[in-house]
Amino acid sequence: MISWIASYPKSGNTFIRSFLASYLFSDTGKFDFDLLYNILQFPSLKFSKTDLFSKKDAAQNWIYNQNFFFNNKDTFLKTHNTLIEFEGYKFTSPKQTKGAIYIVRDPRNVVLSMSHHYSLTYEESFEKMINNEASLLEKTFNNDHSNFTFLGSWSNHYKSWRDNNEFKVLFLKYEDFEENAEKEFKKILSFIYELKNEKFIINDKKFSNALKSTNFTNLKNKENIYGFEESIYSDKGKKLNFFNFGFQNKWQKKLPNDIVKKINLSLKNEIIELGYNINE
Repeated sequence: MISWIASYPKSGNTFIRSFLASYLFSDTGKFDFDLLYNILQFPSLKFSKTDLFSKKDAAQNWIYNQNFFFNNKDTFLKTHNTLIEFEGYKFTSPKQTKGAIYIVRDPRNVVLSMSHHYSLTYEESFEKMINNEASLLEKTFNNDHSNFTFLGSWSNHYKSWRDNNEFKVLFLKYEDFEENAEKEFKKILSFIYELKNEKFIINDKKFSNALKSTNFTNLKNKENIYGFEESIYSDKGKKLNFFNFGFQNKWQKKLPNDIVKKINLSLKNEIIELGYNINE
């Protein structure tokens, strides 16, 4: 069955995935980009049985593909998909899913990271975040939609995972890892063992190595030296760093006041509910 590592884009998903890949899939706990192949993304072309020629086709095959590729085996997968149905089709169900780890990030910092990663203006990033029909789609040359990821709005995205009661979800805040990464990663490992119905026993040496080797500075340095295939190119053909600023990405220093006001007005309830400072 599937254990999801889920988030809205640019919210810390790959950071969590890097730690888990290091701890769960290596002998030493030391990070290497190749370890990420143990936790791949869904939906994707790799996990599609047939070519899919529309978004509806893709959504209709989400559960089919999960059954086909991951039936009768425990698998960790990364996703940015919402749990809200698309044209009547569910993303997953308890028959395919064991549980999920969901990470949320201050939406004002998400706007900053999205703007860099997708070469969008701050206004464009904000408009995407409040769009109930927003999606990610990288079509192939033959117009295959197998990569179609339904996002919806940022607010609906995180609430869909938070309020899900069909399977267990561990809900985390990206900013808490800056305060105490050791505590948060132990929460994750404890949750994974709970899903497996096994006693939680931690390998202290592997844990320490995974913690040190997946701190943001190390991930950024490794990307600068070796590259990272999940980084993308700007509209001017320049390759953009996937690991850009991390915890140093502070909206208070970079976001224009007009964008901050728009986000605060649109997402006031969610920002306060999550414990972020609305007046900072």
